[in-house]
Amino acid sequence: MLTEELDPRLVHLEIDIYWAVTGGINSGEGVRDPEGFTLDVIRSAPQRVRQYHVKDRDPVTGDMADLGTGMINFARIFRRHQVLEYIVENDTPDVTPQQTAAVGSRYLRRLTY
Repeated sequence: MLTEELDPRLVHLEIDIYWAVTGGINSGEGVRDPEGFTLDVIRSAPQRVRQYHVKDRDPVTGDMADLGTGMINFARIFRRHQVLEYIVENDTPDVTPQQTAAVGSRYLRRLTY
């Protein structure tokens, strides 16, 4: 409701891919196709999505994981909708933030889509 009132020339959106995937899985709507559910979320945004928060999802526990170590098919999402910035993150790392950043940066540089 709020985004419908915002001027898309002045406001852009940032999508946290982990939470979009998790929202689809937890709702039951994205269980079979979590990336498809995420792409639907992105397409439904009235403003242009210009940034992604990128962290992965452990396929067994559902916990956050370093980028490229989990089950999210980032190439599929990035192929369908490209953004200006990728913000590498892991809210619950079992390693240092520097290691999370290095793993994520390396993954993004090597990812083809």
